[in-house]
Amino acid sequence: MSIIRTIPSQRLINGEVINTSEVSLVSEREYQTNGEECIIVRGVSESVVTLNSKTTDHIVVKAMTMITIKPDIGKIDEDYDEIVMDRYACVEFRFCGNAWYILSSDGLKNS
Repeated sequence: MSIIRTIPSQRLINGEVINTSEVSLVSEREYQTNGEECIIVRGVSESVVTLNSKTTDHIVVKAMTMITIKPDIGKIDEDYDEIVMDRYACVEFRFCGNAWYILSSDGLKNS
């Protein structure tokens, strides 16, 4: 299990400067976002990713394994407590007004 962070960066989130990275390669069964532009989850059979609204306001999540995405507060698209992503799916999220919104998704890969 590991987290590999790429190019270090600073972002301004909710008026706070966050030291983060552009991309994180995540091989953990549980992970909380930390301001990255993108995370790629791989190397575990399944993972739970929590969208942290205090450190992250926009993120792209790429699944190389089964992932359950949960918001730290509010709901996803004002309706969902969590969403499940299948392998190879990619979803872009934005936090606004105490809710997480899906901006884009590539949908089902194996349909």
